[in-house]
Amino acid sequence: MNEAVHQGGVNVNIDNRGLATVEFFHPLSNSLPGKVLAQLANTITELGENGAVKIIVLKSAGDRAFCAGASFDELISIEDLETGNVFFGGFANVINAMRKCPKLIIGRVQGKAVGGGVGLASSVDYCYATTHAAVKLSELAVGIGPFVVGPAVERKLGLAGMSDLAINATEWRSADWACQRGLYNDIFATVEEMDTAIDELVNRLSTKSVPAMQGLKKVFWEGTEHWDELLAKRAAISGALILSKEAKDAINAFKKK
Repeated sequence: MNEAVHQGGVNVNIDNRGLATVEFFHPLSNSLPGKVLAQLANTITELGENGAVKIIVLKSAGDRAFCAGASFDELISIEDLETGNVFFGGFANVINAMRKCPKLIIGRVQGKAVGGGVGLASSVDYCYATTHAAVKLSELAVGIGPFVVGPAVERKLGLAGMSDLAINATEWRSADWACQRGLYNDIFATVEEMDTAIDELVNRLSTKSVPAMQGLKKVFWEGTEHWDELLAKRAAISGALILSKEAKDAINAFKKK
Protein backbone atom coordinates (compact mmCIF):
# COMPACT_ATOMS: atom_id res chain seq x y z
CA MET A 1 0.00 0.00 0.00
CA ASN A 2 1.49 3.34 -1.01
CA GLU A 3 1.70 6.24 1.42
CA ALA A 4 -1.11 8.26 -0.20
CA VAL A 5 -3.55 5.36 0.04
CA HIS A 6 -2.42 4.59 3.60
CA GLN A 7 -3.28 8.16 4.66
CA GLY A 8 -6.64 8.11 2.91
CA GLY A 9 -8.08 10.79 0.70
CA VAL A 10 -10.98 12.03 -1.42
CA ASN A 11 -11.94 11.18 -5.00
CA VAL A 12 -14.37 13.11 -7.21
CA ASN A 13 -16.21 12.18 -10.38
CA ILE A 14 -18.55 14.47 -12.35
CA ASP A 15 -20.89 12.89 -14.91
CA ASN A 16 -22.91 14.31 -17.79
CA ARG A 17 -25.99 14.78 -15.60
CA GLY A 18 -24.17 17.31 -13.46
CA LEU A 19 -23.75 14.79 -10.64
CA ALA A 20 -20.55 15.09 -8.61
CA THR A 21 -19.78 11.93 -6.64
CA VAL A 22 -17.47 12.58 -3.70
CA GLU A 23 -15.90 9.47 -2.19
CA PHE A 24 -13.68 9.61 0.89
CA PHE A 25 -11.58 6.67 2.01
CA HIS A 26 -9.18 5.51 4.68
CA PRO A 27 -7.90 1.98 5.37
CA LEU A 28 -9.03 2.16 9.02
CA SER A 29 -12.79 1.89 8.47
CA ASN A 30 -12.89 5.23 6.62
CA SER A 31 -11.80 7.16 9.69
CA LEU A 32 -11.11 10.86 9.27
CA PRO A 33 -7.63 12.26 9.96
CA GLY A 34 -7.09 16.00 9.59
CA LYS A 35 -5.73 15.71 6.06
CA VAL A 36 -8.84 13.94 4.78
CA LEU A 37 -11.12 16.38 6.62
CA ALA A 38 -9.38 19.31 4.91
CA GLN A 39 -9.65 17.64 1.49
CA LEU A 40 -13.32 16.92 2.06
CA ALA A 41 -14.16 20.50 3.10
CA ASN A 42 -12.21 21.99 0.20
CA THR A 43 -13.74 19.57 -2.31
CA ILE A 44 -17.32 20.34 -1.27
CA THR A 45 -16.63 24.08 -1.35
CA GLU A 46 -15.12 23.86 -4.85
CA LEU A 47 -18.01 21.76 -6.17
CA GLY A 48 -20.46 24.28 -4.78
CA GLU A 49 -18.78 26.91 -6.97
CA ASN A 50 -18.58 24.68 -10.06
CA GLY A 51 -21.25 25.64 -12.58
CA ALA A 52 -21.17 22.19 -14.18
CA VAL A 53 -22.35 20.56 -10.94
CA LYS A 54 -26.04 20.36 -10.07
CA ILE A 55 -26.12 17.68 -7.37
CA ILE A 56 -23.56 16.05 -5.06
CA VAL A 57 -23.53 12.51 -3.70
CA LEU A 58 -21.34 11.92 -0.63
CA LYS A 59 -20.15 8.35 -0.09
CA SER A 60 -17.27 6.39 1.34
CA ALA A 61 -15.24 3.54 -0.10
CA GLY A 62 -15.81 -0.12 0.63
CA ASP A 63 -18.89 -2.08 1.58
CA ARG A 64 -18.73 -2.22 5.38
CA ALA A 65 -18.11 0.92 7.47
CA PHE A 66 -19.38 4.28 6.24
CA CYS A 67 -17.14 6.21 8.62
CA ALA A 68 -15.42 5.38 11.91
CA GLY A 69 -15.18 9.05 12.89
CA ALA A 70 -12.04 10.74 14.18
CA SER A 71 -8.68 9.08 13.65
CA PHE A 72 -7.59 7.59 17.00
CA ASP A 73 -3.94 7.81 15.94
CA GLU A 74 -4.30 11.54 15.41
CA LEU A 75 -6.35 12.04 18.57
CA ILE A 76 -3.73 10.37 20.74
CA SER A 77 -0.99 12.53 19.22
CA ILE A 78 -2.62 15.85 20.20
CA GLU A 79 -0.50 17.49 22.90
CA ASP A 80 -1.56 21.15 22.96
CA LEU A 81 -4.67 23.31 22.65
CA GLU A 82 -3.78 24.72 19.25
CA THR A 83 -3.37 21.30 17.68
CA GLY A 84 -6.62 20.13 19.28
CA ASN A 85 -8.52 23.15 18.01
CA VAL A 86 -7.19 22.62 14.49
CA PHE A 87 -8.10 18.94 14.44
CA PHE A 88 -11.66 19.34 15.72
CA GLY A 89 -11.97 22.47 13.60
CA GLY A 90 -11.54 20.13 10.64
CA PHE A 91 -14.90 18.51 11.43
CA ALA A 92 -16.44 21.96 11.86
CA ASN A 93 -15.09 23.00 8.45
CA VAL A 94 -16.64 19.97 6.72
CA ILE A 95 -20.04 20.52 8.32
CA ASN A 96 -19.97 24.21 7.47
CA ALA A 97 -18.85 23.49 3.89
CA MET A 98 -21.84 21.17 3.46
CA ARG A 99 -24.14 23.72 5.07
CA LYS A 100 -22.96 26.57 2.82
CA CYS A 101 -22.72 24.56 -0.39
CA PRO A 102 -25.52 25.81 -2.69
CA LYS A 103 -25.96 22.34 -4.23
CA LEU A 104 -28.16 19.63 -2.74
CA ILE A 105 -26.04 16.87 -1.16
CA ILE A 106 -27.31 13.29 -1.09
CA GLY A 107 -25.77 10.93 1.45
CA ARG A 108 -25.01 7.26 0.70
CA VAL A 109 -24.43 5.38 3.97
CA GLN A 110 -23.60 1.75 3.24
CA GLY A 111 -22.50 0.70 6.74
CA LYS A 112 -21.94 1.74 10.33
CA ALA A 113 -21.36 5.39 11.19
CA VAL A 114 -19.57 6.47 14.37
CA GLY A 115 -19.00 9.93 15.83
CA GLY A 116 -17.96 12.24 13.02
CA GLY A 117 -19.52 9.79 10.56
CA VAL A 118 -22.91 10.46 12.15
CA GLY A 119 -22.10 14.16 11.79
CA LEU A 120 -21.52 13.72 8.05
CA ALA A 121 -24.76 11.78 7.60
CA SER A 122 -26.56 14.53 9.53
CA SER A 123 -25.14 17.29 7.34
CA VAL A 124 -26.33 16.06 3.95
CA ASP A 125 -29.67 17.28 2.63
CA TYR A 126 -31.14 13.87 1.85
CA CYS A 127 -29.77 10.55 3.07
CA TYR A 128 -30.17 6.95 1.97
CA ALA A 129 -28.71 4.04 3.94
CA THR A 130 -28.70 0.27 4.16
CA THR A 131 -30.09 -1.74 7.04
CA HIS A 132 -26.47 -2.26 8.14
CA ALA A 133 -25.98 1.48 8.76
CA ALA A 134 -26.23 1.52 12.55
CA VAL A 135 -25.10 4.69 14.33
CA LYS A 136 -23.21 5.54 17.50
CA LEU A 137 -21.81 8.72 19.07
CA SER A 138 -18.88 7.25 20.99
CA GLU A 139 -17.20 10.49 22.04
CA LEU A 140 -18.24 10.44 25.70
CA ALA A 141 -16.74 6.95 25.99
CA VAL A 142 -13.32 8.35 25.11
CA GLY A 143 -13.40 11.29 27.49
CA ILE A 144 -14.73 14.01 25.20
CA GLY A 145 -18.21 14.52 23.74
CA PRO A 146 -19.96 15.08 20.38
CA PHE A 147 -19.66 18.83 20.70
CA VAL A 148 -18.79 19.70 17.09
CA VAL A 149 -21.18 17.30 15.36
CA GLY A 150 -23.87 17.85 18.00
CA PRO A 151 -25.67 20.75 16.27
CA ALA A 152 -25.88 18.84 12.98
CA VAL A 153 -27.09 15.66 14.69
CA GLU A 154 -29.63 17.58 16.77
CA ARG A 155 -30.90 19.34 13.64
CA LYS A 156 -31.83 15.95 12.14
CA LEU A 157 -32.69 13.82 15.19
CA GLY A 158 -33.96 16.48 17.56
CA LEU A 159 -32.54 17.04 21.03
CA ALA A 160 -33.99 13.78 22.35
CA GLY A 161 -32.40 11.69 19.61
CA MET A 162 -29.04 13.42 19.86
CA SER A 163 -29.06 13.10 23.66
CA ASP A 164 -29.86 9.39 23.38
CA LEU A 165 -26.80 8.81 21.17
CA ALA A 166 -24.54 11.12 23.17
CA ILE A 167 -25.34 9.62 26.57
CA ASN A 168 -25.45 5.97 25.47
CA ALA A 169 -22.00 6.34 23.96
CA THR A 170 -21.20 2.63 23.78
CA GLU A 171 -24.57 1.54 22.35
CA TRP A 172 -25.41 1.11 18.69
CA ARG A 173 -28.75 2.37 17.40
CA SER A 174 -30.10 0.56 14.35
CA ALA A 175 -30.58 2.02 10.89
CA ASP A 176 -34.33 1.64 11.43
CA TRP A 177 -34.05 3.72 14.62
CA ALA A 178 -32.18 6.41 12.69
CA CYS A 179 -34.67 6.35 9.83
CA GLN A 180 -37.68 6.67 12.11
CA ARG A 181 -36.10 9.78 13.68
CA GLY A 182 -35.22 11.50 10.41
CA LEU A 183 -31.51 10.90 9.98
CA TYR A 184 -32.11 8.59 7.02
CA ASN A 185 -34.85 9.28 4.50
CA ASP A 186 -35.06 5.61 3.54
CA ILE A 187 -33.18 2.38 4.20
CA PHE A 188 -32.56 -0.60 1.91
CA ALA A 189 -31.71 -4.25 2.40
CA THR A 190 -28.77 -4.12 -0.01
CA VAL A 191 -26.25 -1.64 -1.38
CA GLU A 192 -27.50 -2.41 -4.89
CA GLU A 193 -31.06 -1.41 -4.01
CA MET A 194 -29.79 1.78 -2.37
CA ASP A 195 -27.66 2.70 -5.38
CA THR A 196 -30.61 2.16 -7.72
CA ALA A 197 -32.73 4.50 -5.60
CA ILE A 198 -29.96 7.12 -5.55
CA ASP A 199 -29.60 6.90 -9.32
CA GLU A 200 -33.34 7.35 -9.78
CA LEU A 201 -33.36 10.36 -7.45
CA VAL A 202 -30.40 11.93 -9.26
CA ASN A 203 -32.13 11.43 -12.62
CA ARG A 204 -35.20 13.26 -11.33
CA LEU A 205 -33.26 16.09 -9.71
CA SER A 206 -30.98 16.59 -12.73
CA THR A 207 -33.98 17.86 -14.72
CA LYS A 208 -35.14 20.29 -12.05
CA SER A 209 -34.50 24.03 -11.83
CA VAL A 210 -31.06 24.74 -10.36
CA PRO A 211 -32.16 28.06 -8.80
CA ALA A 212 -35.15 26.30 -7.25
CA MET A 213 -32.95 23.61 -5.72
CA GLN A 214 -30.53 26.25 -4.44
CA GLY A 215 -33.46 28.11 -2.90
CA LEU A 216 -34.59 24.94 -1.16
CA LYS A 217 -31.10 24.43 0.19
CA LYS A 218 -31.22 27.87 1.81
CA VAL A 219 -34.59 27.08 3.36
CA PHE A 220 -33.37 23.76 4.73
CA TRP A 221 -30.51 25.47 6.57
CA GLU A 222 -32.32 28.59 7.85
CA GLY A 223 -31.36 29.40 11.42
CA THR A 224 -27.82 28.03 11.15
CA GLU A 225 -26.13 31.23 10.02
CA HIS A 226 -24.23 31.42 13.33
CA TRP A 227 -22.64 27.99 12.95
CA ASP A 228 -19.21 29.30 11.91
CA GLU A 229 -18.85 30.77 15.38
CA LEU A 230 -20.78 28.03 17.20
CA LEU A 231 -18.79 25.12 15.77
CA ALA A 232 -15.49 26.93 16.37
CA LYS A 233 -16.44 27.22 20.05
CA ARG A 234 -17.43 23.56 20.15
CA ALA A 235 -14.10 22.58 18.55
CA ALA A 236 -12.29 24.46 21.32
CA ILE A 237 -14.19 22.48 23.97
CA SER A 238 -13.19 19.16 22.40
CA GLY A 239 -9.65 20.41 21.82
CA ALA A 240 -9.24 21.08 25.53
CA LEU A 241 -10.85 17.82 26.69
CA ILE A 242 -8.69 15.63 24.47
CA LEU A 243 -5.61 16.76 26.43
CA SER A 244 -6.81 15.11 29.65
CA LYS A 245 -5.25 11.92 30.96
CA GLU A 246 -8.71 10.39 31.11
CA ALA A 247 -9.20 10.91 27.37
CA LYS A 248 -5.74 9.59 26.48
CA ASP A 249 -6.22 6.48 28.61
CA ALA A 250 -9.67 5.83 27.13
CA ILE A 251 -8.44 6.15 23.55
CA ASN A 252 -5.49 3.84 24.22
CA ALA A 253 -7.89 1.30 25.73
CA PHE A 254 -10.11 1.47 22.63
CA LYS A 255 -7.13 1.02 20.32
CA LYS A 256 -6.16 -2.21 22.12
CA LYS A 257 -9.60 -3.80 21.59
